[in-house]
This record gives sequence, structure tokens and C-alpha cells, in this order.
Amino acid sequence: MTASVHSIAEVMTGPTGHRGWRARLTAWRVPLSILVLCLLPWVLPSQALAVNVLIYGLLAVGYNLLFGYTGMLSFGHAAFFGAGAYAAGLGIGQLGLPWYAAIPFGMLVGGALAFAVGLLSIRTRGIYFSMVTLALAQLVYYAALQSSSITGGENGLRGFTVARIELFGWSVDFLDPVKKYYVLMVFAAVALWLVSRVLASPFGAVIEAIRENETRARACGYDVERTKVMAFTLSGLVCALAGTLFALHLAIVPLDTLSIQTSGMIVMMTLLGGAGSFFGPFVGALAFLLMEDVVALWTPHWQIVVGTVFILFVLFLPKGIWGTLIAWRAGR
Repeated sequence: MTASVHSIAEVMTGPTGHRGWRARLTAWRVPLSILVLCLLPWVLPSQALAVNVLIYGLLAVGYNLLFGYTGMLSFGHAAFFGAGAYAAGLGIGQLGLPWYAAIPFGMLVGGALAFAVGLLSIRTRGIYFSMVTLALAQLVYYAALQSSSITGGENGLRGFTVARIELFGWSVDFLDPVKKYYVLMVFAAVALWLVSRVLASPFGAVIEAIRENETRARACGYDVERTKVMAFTLSGLVCALAGTLFALHLAIVPLDTLSIQTSGMIVMMTLLGGAGSFFGPFVGALAFLLMEDVVALWTPHWQIVVGTVFILFVLFLPKGIWGTLIAWRAGR
């Protein structure tokens, strides 16, 4: 009996404890991620870049929940990002909501939109699913473009600014980029903790089972359609949260937040960092934004260079930067 237990332990941990290492990394992934994010303003070239990495990394985390963990390729997640941003901006500028109420309001609007899009799109699979999400996102883009009296149309949404954060007697200058970063990071940290809890729950196991083999998951008795809608909605909620933080950061919501280019950028960030990895989306956002900043100094056609790098990653490093590092460490 003792020998059998010992053999099972060896299988679980591996001859060099690789599985034990992966288990420890998973257990500490949230505090380690928060620790790295806390250092970003001090190691990146500018605090503005750190804020963008934080927001777009969170956006990619939301997308990764659907694509990386559930295996559903969406080309329309800019709709939820933009919906959260527009709702937060309208809540502050036109409804008179305080900043802390505008954030859940934007999440509610973005989550409701994600639920509706999810109900319509999960009826299809594969490339058809991707095209339906793209078409529905373009409808949202067109609606925002035509509703210029509300959204500002091509000029974007303006007329709202959060200069100071006042809460429970605590006052912070929100125009200071470093202070702004850490205020926004509180929301990102909570979102990361919630996403980690979802992935560690039975629901997280089900969505990964759907990603690996949808037919087998259905045969095991799981309600695949319902699970897909829930995953789609949760993904949209996180993306909408990123949108609300984006609106607070810029004090303007450009129409491009709803564009197909934004949806494509989300996919690229997720794949560059590593789809299906917890911290990969932030690594992908950092890589994409750094390439954009550096290459744009040399040529206005930076998209060609970034696109070429993206193609090379898809061909030779399909697990992305962070995913490849994790796989390399586990295989040592």
C-alpha cells in the first residue's frame, strides 16, 4: 500500500516535481501577478504606458476567459469594451453618477450586451461563431456612430472628467499618472482574483472540458450551451470593466473603442502573451504596446512590423511568450 501511494505521488509531481511547481505557481498566481503589476510604473519608460498595459492587459484577461479557456474565438469583444467605456462616460457626464457608481453601471451595460450577443452567437460554431460576433459588434459600432447626439459620433464621447477621487474621506489626485495607476490597479486586482476563483471552480473545469472536447462534455451531462453563455457573459463583464477604467483614464471615449481594429488588437495581445495562461494577457499587452511605441518612432507603418511579428509567433511560438516560458520551465 505504501509503495502504491508513493508511486501515485511520483506520477502527480513528476520526477523533478514539475507538477508540484505548476501547482504552487497556480496557487500564488494572483499575488504574484499583483506584485508584478505594482512594479510596472517604475520599470516601464512612462507611467502612461503602464496604465495602458494595465487596462489592455485586463481587457485581454477577459477575452482570454472565453478564447483561451473556453476555446471560443470571438472577433467582437471591442463591443463590450466600448459599451463599458461609453456607459461609464455617459453615467458621469450626463446622468451625474459618481465615479464609483459609473464603474458598476458600465459593467452592467457591457455584461448585458455580452449576454445578448452570447445568446445569439452560441447557436453557431467555429468560423461561423467568429463571423456572427464580428457582425453583431459592427452593429454596435454603427449604432454608436449614428447616435451622435448621445455618443458624440465620430468625435467620440466627451464632457466628463474625474480630477479627484473622493471616498470615505480619502482624497487622491486622479490626474497624477502614478496615483491613477494604483487606483485603477485595485479594480484590476479584484478582477484577477475573481477570474482566478472562477477558473479554480467546477465551472472553470467545465469550460476547459468544453474547450478540449465539446462533444464529450455534452455526453458527460453538462449543459454546454448554458455554460457557453455564462462564459461569454463573464468575459464581457471583465472587458466592460476594462472599458470603464479606460474611460476614467482618458476622460474621453473614442469611437475606435468599438471598432474591428480594437477587436483584432485584443486577439493579438492574447495570442502574443499566451492564450490559456493566467498572466499571459498582460505580457501580450506589454509586448504589443511596446512594439507599437518603439516601431512608431521609426515608421508610420508600424502595423506591418507588428503584424509580421504576430505571424511569426503564431507559426513558431503558438503558446505565446508567457505560455512558452511556462512550458519551457515545466519541461526542464
